[in-house]
Amino acid sequence: MNVLYWLEPWEPSPSVVIVIAGAAVLFLRGARHARVSPLRSVSFWFGLVALYIALHTRLDYYFEHEFFMHRLQHLVLHHLGPFFIAWSYPGAALRAGIPFRWRQRFVNPAMRAKPMRIVCNTVFHPVIAVLLFVGLIYFWLLSPIHFKAMLDWRLYRLMNWSMAIDGLLFWWLVLDPRPAPPARLAPGRRVMMVIAAIPPQIVLGAMIFFTPRELYPIYSICGRAFTWLSPMRDQQIGGLLIWIPGSMMSVIGALIALRHWMRLSARARLLGERASQPRLELKPKPKPKPKPKPKPKPV
Repeated sequence: MNVLYWLEPWEPSPSVVIVIAGAAVLFLRGARHARVSPLRSVSFWFGLVALYIALHTRLDYYFEHEFFMHRLQHLVLHHLGPFFIAWSYPGAALRAGIPFRWRQRFVNPAMRAKPMRIVCNTVFHPVIAVLLFVGLIYFWLLSPIHFKAMLDWRLYRLMNWSMAIDGLLFWWLVLDPRPAPPARLAPGRRVMMVIAAIPPQIVLGAMIFFTPRELYPIYSICGRAFTWLSPMRDQQIGGLLIWIPGSMMSVIGALIALRHWMRLSARARLLGERASQPRLELKPKPKPKPKPKPKPKPV
């Protein structure tokens, strides 16, 4: 089978090529200056390639014509790809890949701007981050909205981009290995945040799996890629993909966040532990006593 045939995009998208290529160039440039271990490099490239495959290959045809393939696509866009990119912690390398003049002239002022700070404080708030992470899954799977998104290419691309961007923001927040500050959340909050995202995914997957009627007839109307698979079986497999792999990715994320918590605690790098650590005060060395002057000898 020709591999190049499958790498050819079903619907070419310049935005996907520009974003993926830009991230790859920045990481290659920055990895020469920032310390990036081989494991982190493999994790970053795996996540980036996974996003490209899910967005810009011949598989997109199957993502548009089978419900379980569509759920597999969003599992990669929302969980797998962003998870491995965030796990590689590429922030320092990507920043180092930007030319210094660009950073000073454009990036730093943009990040210090008040609107940008408001947006970051909002989307990185733990409650809002969990609501967005779970809410987008529910929103795009509402039957009327899903019907329109699979017919309108603009809504279809908005759906895919929103899932990928939200996945990057969520996993970047959860898998941050640093203490707080400079990280936005303490390690304990990261663990609780990713655990809170597990039950809604299980509930949604179970609801789709056990529903006795066809929820997404758009795939039967437009024609299914696998004619040997019944609509109900297709829907049940899609529900299982939300139920089991999606939830398991969150469990793995919680374990990694817990590992960061234990590592930082063992090194006394948590905020409360740093404050309680006794400070070593250096006592000043005693000044040497002056030697007594010799008495003058009598003449």
